Amino acid sequence: MQRPLCRQLENYGPGRRKDRFALRRRRYYNIGEMRTGQLDAINDVAGISVGHAHDLEALTGCSVVLCERGAVAGVDVRGGAPGTRETDVCRPGTLVERVHAVLLTGGSSFGLDAAGGVMRYLHERDVGYDTGSAKVPVVPGAVIYDLAIGSPVWPDAAMGYRACTGARSDSTEQGNVGAGAGATVGKVLGLVGAVKGGLGTASVRVGGFTVGALVVVNALGDVIEPDRGVITAGARDPDTGAYVDAERWLLENADAAPGPTNTTLGVVATDAVLTDTQTARLATVAHDGLARTIRPVHTMYDGDVIFALATGESGSAGGDAMLRLETATVRAVERAVLNAVLHAVPAVGLPAAVDGKEGFGCA
Repeated sequence: MQRPLCRQLENYGPGRRKDRFALRRRRYYNIGEMRTGQLDAINDVAGISVGHAHDLEALTGCSVVLCERGAVAGVDVRGGAPGTRETDVCRPGTLVERVHAVLLTGGSSFGLDAAGGVMRYLHERDVGYDTGSAKVPVVPGAVIYDLAIGSPVWPDAAMGYRACTGARSDSTEQGNVGAGAGATVGKVLGLVGAVKGGLGTASVRVGGFTVGALVVVNALGDVIEPDRGVITAGARDPDTGAYVDAERWLLENADAAPGPTNTTLGVVATDAVLTDTQTARLATVAHDGLARTIRPVHTMYDGDVIFALATGESGSAGGDAMLRLETATVRAVERAVLNAVLHAVPAVGLPAAVDGKEGFGCA
């Protein structure tokens, strides 16, 4: 079994983290050969801004990916226990192709109330689908379950509005922020054996286009460093603190009964011009990034959902560009997952990710 090394907050000052991030990302990902955006975040995609709001005492919050000029949308719901809104409008063949924001929120289904605040923010700026009588903002969203950690409160419309007012095109916050405030990982033994999850982001440049990902990791399973197959954050033996390997534990314990309190949410975005079918395809392949980094994933006890956005700010994706965009999407998602747990800090007695490993592609 691996020995988890509980990370101490004082070891993670900004300067030290920056240096060690650069070293680790090159060692494990050859990222010196991978082109990332300037921020290495979803905000590198033209037309995208990100805002967060949270209550770090209650350990809940929400995150908003704004695309006020509109973006073609897609979605792929893989988990067996999702909590969503407006996902049907993201499917190919519907009347409304463009959305104006995506909400990721804590609070389980209660947290969907935050979408009202996002809609109000957009309405005040005359953003929305023009029905002739009014412009109606289109805001799909999805939830994580964080009611068992911190206090049993949830994001509301005011918090959703606050996330929008704080949205920036250069935001690179990660870890215990926004919808990641109450996220946890590795819960096959319950919260007593879990570690802190969080929110992460990353981007990849390919063929003149940018693909970015933003992920909230609140998974039942372990987070794995895919190139080495090593557990980065996951379920721990409550007595020894050693990682138990969630997949192996589930296979060897027939009476395992984890609760439906898990979900990984994501948004991927590109500045390429895509059809609704192509955008939906990006949402589909983005789940490969989850499968490479979370084990098990897409379970009946997880509500895994990924949205895709195409802002079209950088021209058409012709020839084999779609294949490259798909490949970049998977890579951006897997790095965002790792960054989510590697930027998380301890909370309410739960340790954060293994010491000695740092985020990949972090500024």
